Formats: sequence, structure tokens, C-alpha cells
Amino acid sequence: MVHTDGAAADVLVAGAGPVGLTAAAELRRRGIACRIVDRLPARLPYAKAVGIQPRTLEIWDRMGFVQTALEAAVPMRGQLTYVNGVEQPRLDLVLPPEVPYGFAALPQYETERIIEEFLERFGTRIERGTELVSFVQDADGVTSRLTTPHGEEEVRTRFLVGCDGAHSIVRKGLGLTFEGGAFPEEYMLADVEVDWDLPYAYGVRAMHHDASGAVDDVLVCIPLPGDRRYRVSMMVPPELSAAPPEGGDGVVHGLEGSRAPELAHVQAALARLSPQPTTASAMRWSSVFRISHRLVDRYGHGRVFVAGDAAHIHPPTGAQGMNTGIQDAWNLAWKLALAVEGAAAPGLVASYDAERRPVGEEVVGRTVRHAAEGVQADPEDAQTLMQRQAQLLVGYRGSPVVQRADAGAGDGPQPGDRAPDCGGLTGDIAAYALRLYDLLRGREHVLLLYGPGPALDGLAELTSAVRGFATGRVGVCAILTDTEADRPAPVPVYRDGRGEFARMYGVREPAAFVVRPDGYLGARLCPPTAAGLLAHFSAVFAG
Repeated sequence: MVHTDGAAADVLVAGAGPVGLTAAAELRRRGIACRIVDRLPARLPYAKAVGIQPRTLEIWDRMGFVQTALEAAVPMRGQLTYVNGVEQPRLDLVLPPEVPYGFAALPQYETERIIEEFLERFGTRIERGTELVSFVQDADGVTSRLTTPHGEEEVRTRFLVGCDGAHSIVRKGLGLTFEGGAFPEEYMLADVEVDWDLPYAYGVRAMHHDASGAVDDVLVCIPLPGDRRYRVSMMVPPELSAAPPEGGDGVVHGLEGSRAPELAHVQAALARLSPQPTTASAMRWSSVFRISHRLVDRYGHGRVFVAGDAAHIHPPTGAQGMNTGIQDAWNLAWKLALAVEGAAAPGLVASYDAERRPVGEEVVGRTVRHAAEGVQADPEDAQTLMQRQAQLLVGYRGSPVVQRADAGAGDGPQPGDRAPDCGGLTGDIAAYALRLYDLLRGREHVLLLYGPGPALDGLAELTSAVRGFATGRVGVCAILTDTEADRPAPVPVYRDGRGEFARMYGVREPAAFVVRPDGYLGARLCPPTAAGLLAHFSAVFAG
């Protein structure tokens, strides 16, 4: 057995799907040595998870590869719904104008390719055909045993991140519970082309109701890149139906490799439910799949963590699973990076569970409810529900590493909320306006100081206090209400000439906002004080 000590890597990531790749890419982007292993010999050519939420695109913007994804994806403009052949009101996916990205569809293998190529820029490649089989941890690190194409290897790292799916070895090794259940229905997926002339970039959901009003047949089609290409899902016909597999870990979820629907099975479902007569062709792949809903009792213990399907599984309604897992990984990665560098406050890494498990619990509950009752039965108004599906309403108020919200803080986002984008920011040299997200891209923590030109008088003190406590880890920008600054400033200065920042952040007086690396507000101070900023940063950074 080969023994590899922690000098080779600080973090081991098990699983190279979109979640594991996100964790590894964020760690490497921050200069943290990591290894990423996957038991599969190659990337699977399946369009499994295809929906890309606007919040995920914001994450990819911050990381630096969103343009590549946008050029590979297709827009998701809405959904066409039919019941017993009758068209229902069209759903258009429209978000507030300040949200920088819309909904998109991208095959999972393309998502993995894009993140993998980004990861390779930092000199890290997926170690394929390599599987984590066991691990033990102690106060200083984790010892993992791997099987590789060349034999067994024992590797020592400071942390282990399990992104190894619904049957996670990491979850089992930690002894985490995975409570929930399974849906009795079986479904089949296929990647096909159709010759209908339905509107471009719209999903299709066609259902048949029996005499009692219950759904007894369903067809869901999600557009993919290509000419009238869709990922279609439908109920399994009797000749393909089988009992759930026995044995194993009892988790029945995902694709099954033993049964592959043929094009004739897909065509039969289209003949029953398609809103237009159509012929399916060019089937790239197909599979049968089952759905479970489960959630771990905690997202990690000690130096070992789980993310994505290793932590939560649920119905694919609303394309929440992969996107939630990507946010798991991003939340964890920046905290681990600080911990590896010895710069994390004692409770920072533990806040991963405090922040992300409630999100997983809400997503599992909502998708189960939508699968059983339909999205239309949700009590929220349509616009709020759409923003929730877009994952723009995920937040961490009450987190132990977020400033407690002030009851008198006024309108606008509060500590723990997503930091919204805005436009119209101008500098002294560039002749074009910038978005706020342009200022945040590629940075870690960013302190935004807002106020009129005279507020520059207090910038030096605030900047000095922050940089003295968290040297090199907090960027500082001033956003002024005045059209011009009449003297040099100690930090970059931008002007809110159109008042968009003031409107989106609900401020009229001098204020300070701390934007975390994951795009959430860590603190909001009105008025800004050095003591208030240091109190917040002491919960994040080691003193």
C-alpha cells in the first residue's frame, strides 16, 4: 500500500460530479492543495441534472467561468402545461430586472466539463478510477484509504469532503442518519429529438387525470442544446416495471443501469401525451430511475463533511438538487480554505452545518410537497415562489457567523441575506458603468462603504481597523452618493449616480456592508463603526 502524507494535499474531495468539482475548484482558486477522486473511469454522457438556477450562475460569475456556461447552455423561458390535452395558462419565468441571470438548461455532463476545465487551470485533475473505501479521523486530520488503478493508497489530509452521492461512503463512515422514504413510482428518462413546433426554450409538462382527478400519466420535457432536443421523463410502462432492488444500503434513488427503455417506449408516451403529433428520434441515452427523499441529521463531524446528494436527496421538481449541492460546496470551501490557512475563527467551519442543513431541510420538504400536490398548490405567491425556485431567497439569518440583524436596520437586505446586484456604478477612469457583481468577482470578503463624499473622512479609520485585523483578506470599496470625489481616497471609489445601490440596499445614510465570499451579507452597519466591523470579523477570522 502506498502512503501519502498531508504535504500532497490539505483536502480530499470524494466524488467528481458538479458538487465535488465545485468544492475542489473553489479550494484550488484560493490556493489550497486538494485532491479529487472519483470511482468512475470517465465522465458519464447523461443529461441527468439539467436545470441551472440563476443563483448558480451568480456563483459561477463570482468564481470566474460563467461566460463559458452561458455560451453552452440554452435559456429556460417558461413551461407549457397541458391537462388531458387542453393547454393551461403558460408559465413565464420572469425575475426582477436587477437579477443578472435568468434560468438555463445544460446537460450535467457539460456542467461537469466546464467546471473540470476550470479546475485544471489550477493544475488539478480528477483522479479517475479511484474510490474512497474507508477513513478514520483524529484531532489533527483524516486518514483515507483509496483503491486506485494501481492498487491501494493511504492518504493523510487535514479535511475530507464527501460529495459521493446518495450511497455515500463518507456519510456511512460518519454514522450519519439518512431519514426519509421512497416514492413507489418508477420513471424513465431519455435524451431525444422531436419534430414538433412548440415554442423554443419552453419546458413541456403534459398530464392525464383519471375520473377522480388524480394524475395517472405524465410527460415532462426539458429543452437541451440542439435543434428540438429534450430530456424527456415519463412513467415506466408495465413491461419495464420491476421491484426495487434489495440489499445494499436501502437507499433507492437515481438511475438504474439494468433496464434501458427503447425509443419505442418513449414514442408510446409521446403518442399518449404530446400536445402535438410528434416523432422522437436520435436517442442518445435512456434509463429507468426512482426517487427518494432523505436528509442527514448533520452535514459533518470533526474534519469530515458531506455535501450534495450525500446529504440530501429529493424529487427533481424545480431543478433544486444539483444547484443546492453546488451551494453546499461553495459555502464549505471558503470556510475550509481559511481553516487550512489557520485564519478561521473557531466556529467558522462548524457554521457549514448551521447554515446549510436548514436549506436542505426546506428543499426536501418543498420538493416532496410539490411532487405530491403540484407546484400550483404552493401557498406562496407566484413571484415569491419563482424567486425561491431560483434559489435567490436562500439565506442565513441567525447563523452564528452572521451579525445579528438590528430591528431598526430599515429596508433592504439584512445580515445573512443574499447580496443583490445593481448597476450604474461609475469610476474615475472607465467610461462605462459597472455592476456591483463586477466589483465582487474573484474577491474574498468585500467591505462596501456607502455614503456622501464627506464620508471619505472616516474611511481611513475603518479601512485601517479592518486591514489590521484581517490583513489581505478583506477588500474595501467606497460607493459614494456624490457625482465626484474632490480628493483622493484610501480605497477604490465608485459613484452610485443612478441611485441603484441605495435603492437595492435600502440605505440613505452612511452604511457599511460586508459581502462574504459566497455572496451573502455577513454584516450591515448603519452607521459604520470600527468596533462593529471588528465584532463581526472576530466571528470569521482568527484573532
